[in-house]
Amino acid sequence: MARQPEDTKSKPNEQPDDSALIRELALLLDEANLTEIEIERAGLRVRVARNIGVAAAIPANYAPPSGTPAAGSGPAPDADVATHPGVVPSPMVGTVYWASEPGAKPFIEVGAKVTTGQTLFIIEAMKTMNQIPAPRAGTVTQILVEDGIPVEYGEPLVVIE
Repeated sequence: MARQPEDTKSKPNEQPDDSALIRELALLLDEANLTEIEIERAGLRVRVARNIGVAAAIPANYAPPSGTPAAGSGPAPDADVATHPGVVPSPMVGTVYWASEPGAKPFIEVGAKVTTGQTLFIIEAMKTMNQIPAPRAGTVTQILVEDGIPVEYGEPLVVIE
């Protein structure tokens, strides 16, 4: 019986921490332009997400221009790139990395020839490094994301022709 009152006392104390954590995650969601974020701490799993249908359209229009801020004609090519037959979209939400570790040679460069299954990028999601393989062989004509930035599900990463 002594445990039940202790548990009851600890739960009300945890709830404000939980809501503070949720608020912090929601702010991070907005700051990083993510559609969802999920963490697990001490057996507590929290997932914060926004309407994916609306958010998925935003990165396709805005993420590539942030990678090329000096380009004055950024929005027009984005519409073409999203429908390009050689575009490789992100299969997940996470942070994209060009190389296996900081300072290492990037997996690909513009003009490089790639083979089917060759690693193009690594996307870190939930503290897991996920290799993103080339879906087809060809030549890399455009890299549409910067190293170390958050990407959304379906966001164009690279064009292979």
